[in-house]
Amino acid sequence: MMENETLNSVTLQLEGLKVVETSAYPVFLFFLFSYLFIMILNIAIIILVCIDKSLHQPMYLLFCNLPVNDIFGNSIVLPRLLSDLLKPPSELIISYYECVVQAFCTHMFGTASHTVLMIMAFDRYVAICNPLRYSAIMTNRMVVKLTVAAWGSALVLVGILLGLTVRLSRCRTLIANPYCDNASLFKLSCESVVINNIYGLTFTVVLLTSSIGSILFTYTRITMVCLTSRNKSLNSKALKTCSTHLVVYLIMLFCGILIVVLHRFPQYSDQRKMSAILFHIIPCSLNPIIYGVQSKEIKRFLSNAFRFRKVLPSS
Repeated sequence: MMENETLNSVTLQLEGLKVVETSAYPVFLFFLFSYLFIMILNIAIIILVCIDKSLHQPMYLLFCNLPVNDIFGNSIVLPRLLSDLLKPPSELIISYYECVVQAFCTHMFGTASHTVLMIMAFDRYVAICNPLRYSAIMTNRMVVKLTVAAWGSALVLVGILLGLTVRLSRCRTLIANPYCDNASLFKLSCESVVINNIYGLTFTVVLLTSSIGSILFTYTRITMVCLTSRNKSLNSKALKTCSTHLVVYLIMLFCGILIVVLHRFPQYSDQRKMSAILFHIIPCSLNPIIYGVQSKEIKRFLSNAFRFRKVLPSS
């Protein structure tokens, strides 16, 4: 009877974060303020790009995909995590279907983080290596194509990943993670998961090879152009925009690799859980700050808005 109840159960138990009682509220407040910080900054960036016509350029339109993805990724994980932090372990329950949706969304967030930065790298490559043809290449149509390619490829890759997992029957109910992901889901099965492991490895290799390869190619070409060019203005612009993009990419890559490495060491499961959450928080908090500080257009808009607010009461 008990076996029938656990087979393909629609109710799953989350392991959650192991936080001592005295630290529960400080951790809760840290995650809460992190979430609010991420939401406010990223929403503000999107609004700025939408309402300021001087920001209606391919670079900023493509960049908008990044805050959209950051808002999406954190809204899937952090609100649920905040509510779970205040519950006893026995009440950390999630339905299988909600778990699948959460896993799909978290993997979409991680994959789109790479694909969006890849299309942004292409934009910088064209701007610096083919400045005279930039307007002809980076049309509105091309911006739409690149955006669809970034999200469409992520959708296909993640759709197959979760599709292979959903087909498996389940004989366990414990999700050994504070939120659902693909690995946690297929570990619920007592069937062979060889196909899942093969595709998961292929998925990771294809994504990282494409991502790192495109970044290396574009930045090698950009470096070559800067070294052969005597145009100080071009070199300064290239250094400014590309260093911003590269810093964001390296932060995201480091956080992702850290999670993969910690997966190989079960004794560091608590550190892996925290790293998985920080993968959502750290890059998403830094992205708008890094791009906002480096972008003279965004700084100018904020400066004008601030001056307008100072003048408004006296008028």
